[in-house]
Amino acid sequence: MADGTVRIDGNSLLLPGGVRVRFIRTLRLPETGTHALPPGLGEFPLRRVEEYPDTVPAEWLARGGVMLPVYLREAMWLSFGGTTQPAALQVGVGKVCAVSGKPWTPRPARDPQNYVVLPRQPWLDGINSGKGTVRQFVAVPLGLGATVEGQVTGEEVWGGVQLQSFPLNDAALHAWREEQRRLAEVAERNRNMMPSGGYGAAAPMMSAAPGSAAQPGGPVPAPAGAPPRAPAAMGLGVGGSMRQEVYRDDRPLSDWSTTAAGRVFVHLVTPPEWRRITGEAPPPSPVDRAAYTRAGLPWFDYYDQDAADLDPTDQLGAVKPVGDWLGDDHTPWQPPSPGQVKPLGDAPGKPVGDGDW
Repeated sequence: MADGTVRIDGNSLLLPGGVRVRFIRTLRLPETGTHALPPGLGEFPLRRVEEYPDTVPAEWLARGGVMLPVYLREAMWLSFGGTTQPAALQVGVGKVCAVSGKPWTPRPARDPQNYVVLPRQPWLDGINSGKGTVRQFVAVPLGLGATVEGQVTGEEVWGGVQLQSFPLNDAALHAWREEQRRLAEVAERNRNMMPSGGYGAAAPMMSAAPGSAAQPGGPVPAPAGAPPRAPAAMGLGVGGSMRQEVYRDDRPLSDWSTTAAGRVFVHLVTPPEWRRITGEAPPPSPVDRAAYTRAGLPWFDYYDQDAADLDPTDQLGAVKPVGDWLGDDHTPWQPPSPGQVKPLGDAPGKPVGDGDW
């Protein structure tokens, strides 16, 4: 994908340079306290907006990109598993950087850092809000002022999620590939020195997204000739706090290309709009978190002693949770027992169209 195109592979977005991003459904955290990492409950489906020219709003067609269905106040996280080579990925929420809190920019920057480093950063569950913590991404409608965009900029114009990837420049990429070749040769020699048999056999990779959501029902017919209408626009606000680091880049900024390899606008669609636009049933409603915990299913804690965490910026540290607009969360909360918290750590398809945003 050297031509700058973005594609959908299953429910993954593939950006040029080997970047893979999935949007994962999850349990919403309480807005008080700091919690372990919630589980993955299946992937959000993705569709290219240009495949529905008769039913998506005109401004969505102009922006291009993809769309996914999300319930009001549903939480999500971004998974970067499967990314194949280093990249600097900018993540915007309503064109506000989720790492720095600064406005969307066309290139990577430092002081503050405005990107995550892949594949070093395995996932991102929310905005960079504190030392070693993030505040969970939670879907809310535009117009209330509850989104990160609304609180930081004073306006709610864009909504959605924006992604933009930057590869290493030619010299840095060559050096990285040489290092990978050397490491592969060392690993091959070590394998050849091992006795045959079970010891040293490859272990299955642990997934950070156990469980999956039930599959929705089959598609239903789209209304014939239904004209596009104003969208029930959605953006991302914040919910509860969790223990997660946003890693500081240990490369010089000059290692990264100053030109984006690819970018994509991700529109957030309410379930009724998803059904109207695509003719498909949306995913089932979010899983009740108390029932999940009572069932003894796992939460996660990630620790990496070799990484440096980014400090939060004033803009993101001041963002308030969505409950300040939508009211108290009356869903019962049952904290996981210590035994439920599991330690982690120490392309096909048509191109996705890009537009004017």
